[in-house]
Amino acid sequence: MMAEDIVAHQSAVEQDRFPMSSKYFSHKGILFPKVNYSEENLSYVENEFQLLDDDIVTVTYPRSGTHWMVETLALIRRDGDPTWVRTADLSERSPWIEPSPGLRNALKYPPPRLLVTHLPVQLFPKSFLRSKAKVIYVARNPKDVVVSLYLLTKAIKIMEDPGTLEEYLETFLSGNVPYGSWFDHVKGWMKLKDRPNFFFITYEELKQDLRGCVERICHFLGKELTGQQIDSVVENASFQKMKDNKMTNGSLLPDSFMDQKKGQMLRKGICEDWKNHLTPKQEEHFNHVYREKMQDMNMAFPWD
Repeated sequence: MMAEDIVAHQSAVEQDRFPMSSKYFSHKGILFPKVNYSEENLSYVENEFQLLDDDIVTVTYPRSGTHWMVETLALIRRDGDPTWVRTADLSERSPWIEPSPGLRNALKYPPPRLLVTHLPVQLFPKSFLRSKAKVIYVARNPKDVVVSLYLLTKAIKIMEDPGTLEEYLETFLSGNVPYGSWFDHVKGWMKLKDRPNFFFITYEELKQDLRGCVERICHFLGKELTGQQIDSVVENASFQKMKDNKMTNGSLLPDSFMDQKKGQMLRKGICEDWKNHLTPKQEEHFNHVYREKMQDMNMAFPWD
């Protein structure tokens, strides 16, 4: 069966093959939503999906600056001209490769492709290791991630009800959430940080100096932009510009996927909002788990 046939067939059956007691299934120990995801697709992406040498793939753990990087790369691709990001939906400009609709778009996307994924490194296309495709990995303070993910999960209908923040915090720290453990995700991808086609950046760096980050990204991509073009990228990749852009802000997502009254895809776009949500006791518990799980990392992050 061809790849396109697999995803087309799977989209018709994926909601019926699992009991209704849970909205998730486990693939190689990692949870995924049953709607739009399947073991067949995930196995295809890992083992058969071919990354091309001119592909640029944004990789993030959920709620770590995905939309921001995707928007920035689209603006860089068009030399700062915002026409594309204002007229084409984000999912068309840079399709996710693991859900069925995204994989369909990725397979018919004419090169050079901009792609995006939340996959942990062990489920990423194996073809990356023998290609010149470029990966840009964005990480974010996990305290901000858990708060942002909790608030969004309440609005996403294909996700389980997260319960209280206290309950969700334990679920997150245990890694029992879609895409698995934040700690495993970051640690797994950081093993590739010395590869010449791998670029690592943090949400916090983007907030602190977006222009400097855009210049660094352009250098990594071998893309030369004028000062004026970089100015346009920075201006149009600002949080407010993205929040006002219906092609980027998630407002076009169907009601069957997301309840816009319960949450927004682009919420605040700030750092350390976790301080407005976690209690001192929860922060202390989080810090303890963080130190325990990250003690073998030989690198520092802006939030450390």
